[in-house]
Amino acid sequence: MKLQDILYKTKLISMQGNADIDITDICIDSRKVSKGAAFIAVKGTVADGHQFIGKAIEDGAIAIICEVLPDKTREGIVYVQVENSAAATAQIAHQFYGLPSQKLKLVGVTGTNGKTTIATLLYKLFTSFGYKCGLISTVQNKIGEKVLSATHTTPDAVSLNQLLAQMVDEGCTYAFMEVSSHAIHQRRIDGLEFAAGIFTNITHDHLDYHKTFDEYIRVKKSFFDSLSRQAFAITNNDDKRGMVMVQNTKAVIKTYSLKSISDFKGKILDNSMMGLHLLVNDQEVYFKLIGEFNAYNLLAVYGTAICLGEEKQNILQHLSMLSGADGRFDYLVAPQSKMIAIVDYAHTPDALLNVLATIKKLRKGFEQVITVVGCGGNRDKTKRPIMAEVACEHSDRVIFTSDNPRFEEPAEIISDMEAGVPAAARRKYISIIDRKEAIKTALSLANDEDIVLIAGKGHENYQEIKGIKNHFDDKEVVKEIFELLNK
Repeated sequence: MKLQDILYKTKLISMQGNADIDITDICIDSRKVSKGAAFIAVKGTVADGHQFIGKAIEDGAIAIICEVLPDKTREGIVYVQVENSAAATAQIAHQFYGLPSQKLKLVGVTGTNGKTTIATLLYKLFTSFGYKCGLISTVQNKIGEKVLSATHTTPDAVSLNQLLAQMVDEGCTYAFMEVSSHAIHQRRIDGLEFAAGIFTNITHDHLDYHKTFDEYIRVKKSFFDSLSRQAFAITNNDDKRGMVMVQNTKAVIKTYSLKSISDFKGKILDNSMMGLHLLVNDQEVYFKLIGEFNAYNLLAVYGTAICLGEEKQNILQHLSMLSGADGRFDYLVAPQSKMIAIVDYAHTPDALLNVLATIKKLRKGFEQVITVVGCGGNRDKTKRPIMAEVACEHSDRVIFTSDNPRFEEPAEIISDMEAGVPAAARRKYISIIDRKEAIKTALSLANDEDIVLIAGKGHENYQEIKGIKNHFDDKEVVKEIFELLNK
């Protein structure tokens, strides 16, 4: 494409050179630059792309898009100065890849908890209707039945638009994606046209990045502020900030809830290990998913499908047969003892509380609840003591362990957690740094029919330590120990 064409809608400050040149590729990673490419220098959280302008030119870049022009410019290179490189990247990528979000119905899901389950259920539901769909999620990206690995909840703007373009090329008519607060703040979704935005809930998370809770809310809200009049916004009316999220949106507003008046109203009739029995508006339905938090997820999916023009009975019939996302309340039962191990991605205080509250409602009364939990390194430290407090308050026994320590010392992370343990609960917990040993110990402490919750990692099949991702899968560990117990 011509450079002048891909700069459409980008806020320019100045330009040196002729924009009537052919661009073969766009890159924000100087290591991926090829001959004829445009290199966009973005100031990232780790590195500043402006440092790599010289390298990009040496590797074949013929256009440089940046916020700050180099002290020395090279002849034959076009330099484009923009207000914001991150915002420019998103607009340029959308143009370069042929405006892919306009060629399918793109649905974004944002909030602290529930994003993966809702996006995955929508993908499964619309696929079951016969549509070819795309999925962009924490667990995996999919184009139809083709699975692509996911490295971020929401990819960078170039990868995201490239992925959407692939979906269009391969005949997808819908794409369902998680929209993280980082992606919104870093302008990765700028320029995309969403058919719908879904709000799940908002609780304590990512304060290492956003610094204040008010800022976290403002960033989430800006996604709904950007929706067009042709879109719809569906929000959780039971969340105290549900209506705040959509107060300035131009989109058509719809609501879902369990406890208040809304467009899509649910009522839990029964909640057991067998699933949920819900009243959805005026219709009784059995679902495979478990727990109040999943009742909200199901209502969000149901409401979205209605707003996208699907028929009520068809939606409920197909939705009742679906399972959720990997690593979300995944449970395994020991063959002989009937001990239950639940693997869940809960890595925020609210998500952990939701899972433990669900377990409490499923208990017959005599079972112990033993929780294995850790907190990620180089992430929001303020939630560590809260996670520990929640675990101790709602469990009979707790084991603090490693999650993804990254570049922090696991013992120091656990020490931060221990600060949140109430004095009365000091005897409830032990700390075991090795995650496998922690899981093994929890299962050995459990009696017949006790419930062991292994929280924090869910679908992840690795443990990140000192920059290296080592293979580690909570479910694999549980299965291995259950097999030994069964011998």
